[in-house]
Amino acid sequence: MDQSGVSQSKSQSEPVCGKEALDLLNCVTQSPYDQDKCLRLLQSLRDCVLNKKVKKFSLTDQEKQEANTTGKKA
Repeated sequence: MDQSGVSQSKSQSEPVCGKEALDLLNCVTQSPYDQDKCLRLLQSLRDCVLNKKVKKFSLTDQEKQEANTTGKKA
């Protein structure tokens, strides 16, 4: 298994720790800002990356997939 944040699990099409990362990002955009909740989500993401041995997150894989999808439609 690739150890980057963009690697895909065999049982699902979601990036490794993707849910935790997305939950944290959405938390920091909420108004009013709930710092305690965001800190819990940050800890959850940290636990996930340690457990899954994620070394780096990247959005480049997503951009490549979008380019491939656009190219197929043309």
